[in-house]
Amino acid sequence: MSSVTPTPAAGPAPTDRIARAILHSPQAERAARGRRHYFPDATDAEWYDWRWQFRNRLTRLEHLYRLLPAQVAGNGALREVLREFRMGITPYYLSLIDPDDPRDPIARQVLPLAEESSDLSLGTDDPLGEEMHSPVPGITHRYPDRCLMVVSNSCAIYCRYCTRKRIMAEDVVSDLALDRMLDYIARTPSIRDVIVSGGDPLGFATDKLDRILGGLRAIEHVEIIRIGSRVPVALPMRVDDELVTMLARHHPLWINVHFNHPNEITPDAARACDRLSRAGIPLNNQSALLRGVNDDEAVLRALCHGLMQMRVRPYYLFHCDPVRGADHFRTTIARGVELIESLRGHTSGLAVPQFVVDAPGGGGKIPVNPQYLLAYDRGRALLRNFQGRLYEAQDPLDLPPGALAGARLANPARGGDRLAPNGWTQAAAAPAQADAAAPRRVSAWVHPRR
Repeated sequence: MSSVTPTPAAGPAPTDRIARAILHSPQAERAARGRRHYFPDATDAEWYDWRWQFRNRLTRLEHLYRLLPAQVAGNGALREVLREFRMGITPYYLSLIDPDDPRDPIARQVLPLAEESSDLSLGTDDPLGEEMHSPVPGITHRYPDRCLMVVSNSCAIYCRYCTRKRIMAEDVVSDLALDRMLDYIARTPSIRDVIVSGGDPLGFATDKLDRILGGLRAIEHVEIIRIGSRVPVALPMRVDDELVTMLARHHPLWINVHFNHPNEITPDAARACDRLSRAGIPLNNQSALLRGVNDDEAVLRALCHGLMQMRVRPYYLFHCDPVRGADHFRTTIARGVELIESLRGHTSGLAVPQFVVDAPGGGGKIPVNPQYLLAYDRGRALLRNFQGRLYEAQDPLDLPPGALAGARLANPARGGDRLAPNGWTQAAAAPAQADAAAPRRVSAWVHPRR
């Protein structure tokens, strides 16, 4: 084991910066108990050294048999799963798993499951059509004024529902590939907002990430940089003084974190978020709606309240994408709408995320909301509040009266008037079936695994 001493802020910070409700929460005790159970010999210097955490990830089935026998006993399908998709679990994230709970929501997110093997024929490798809208490997340019820049194939943990399971790898994205991405952004003046994602950019060495962010900041028309990261959730000790000092040099910078369950909200995670916030970086949370993890009213409310205590705004709740091998995580769109309705009016509006469906094939994020406007005609609106009570609102009398007819299409959807019996448009049904039968192709964003 390594005895490298972490940077000064890698360990516990002063407790007055962390909400008392988090410091004394069941999640805090669970994390401390898990560390004692799984890694009783790890010193504080090791535990709070993010490189030690990364080196000691669980990556092989033998690790699971030794540390989590109850979770994987008799599961012969797991070797097939790990031939298809990588596994990686940091010691810290492992400490959040209850070894005696076969339904543990943290374990469900990172442990390979038998359902993953049976789901291999369902879904697609690139459900959002990211590579279909990729002018340069690593870039997705779907929206007019912003683009996605995938700078890494590697993560601290590999989530079993990940949209980019196709590029789960330990291969390094070359400097040449990164330069080509930056060059595309530089010669595309319509791009004002860049989302740096992966893999996980915060898993990079600080100087390498600094060079990437510096390259973006050198492009005059790039106004906003956003980073997507699960590091504060899975490897919070990575958020040290060196990292946040570097990040603060590249403002305006935003970070989208990815908490899915209240058991992930621990004092260490809260300290990581606190350091980022104190560096002037606004934090938004993007959760995936996952069956058996957070598709429950009480769980989702506890998650959103815990995020608010860490000064993290609940931003998106994503309908789980139809990615290959993850169908057992997916629930219905109706369930997502019900969950948002269970929050609206029962907690602060700041604590209510936007439920979105990322349209398969590259249609982009589509917000889906409970229906509160029941009718609107001749300037009079019939409204329903969170309690189900009805109210009427009147437009100003000095303006032409407004009206909406049912489901309004600002731009009529192509084929929207020709719904097939299964609900898809007739035009879209045939390609979808063809795609499902098509052989897997190797992603242009990652080197083939050997």
